[in-house]
Amino acid sequence: MCNYFLRNAGLTKMEYRLRMKDIPASERPYEKLEKYGPEVLSNAELLAVVIRTGSAEETSVALAQRLLSLGENKGGIAHLHDFSVEELRRVKGIGRVKSLQIKAVLELSKRISASLINNNKVTIKSPAEVSMLLMEEMRYLKKEVFKVILLNTKNHIIKYLNVSVGSLNASIVHPREVFSEAVKAGCSGMLLVHNHPSGDPEPSREDIQTTHRLVNAGSILGIKVLDHVIIGDGRYVSLREQGLM
Repeated sequence: MCNYFLRNAGLTKMEYRLRMKDIPASERPYEKLEKYGPEVLSNAELLAVVIRTGSAEETSVALAQRLLSLGENKGGIAHLHDFSVEELRRVKGIGRVKSLQIKAVLELSKRISASLINNNKVTIKSPAEVSMLLMEEMRYLKKEVFKVILLNTKNHIIKYLNVSVGSLNASIVHPREVFSEAVKAGCSGMLLVHNHPSGDPEPSREDIQTTHRLVNAGSILGIKVLDHVIIGDGRYVSLREQGLM
């Protein structure tokens, strides 16, 4: 179809490609990124930079917009994490290479967040900083994961670790598992963090009860539980900020 159109328009494929490049520089993702920085690009434009090329029928931006539109009722761009490589390849215009590029970038974003936490020079001063460090890693998880962040006297991160996977209750999140590594590390304080797969970070009755139990256990051991941050989909709740601990 494309060749027929080009022949009837009196254009060769090369001439067609050159005319595609006549799009104003202010509308081309690569040029916008280079001149103004990534912050000014839309989600579709950023994704277009990753997948690089479109097809004879549509530009890379149009392809990216179509891919993002598949998740309009599933959280927008967040739905990309739900696609496997095989599922991405079934989208028209997304072949093997593009699907691998997309998955690689998504995984890289999670690892960058994790690497920031593993750097013990990071200082935690607020629940917003906890959210910044862990949001991208935890917002897409399908199960509840409970983590603790161990801090020294200056609130520098010593380490963070997974304690449990599953619904948050007393039988799964036991003080023994929460504090055993904290005692070994000689930390002075800790932060509790877990996610809500529903995307709604509002604390449940079990969340509040478990927090109180761990705060009491920490006071006996001389390790202060500073906060419990619940991660949702792009939102978080601090139990301390809400006066629940």
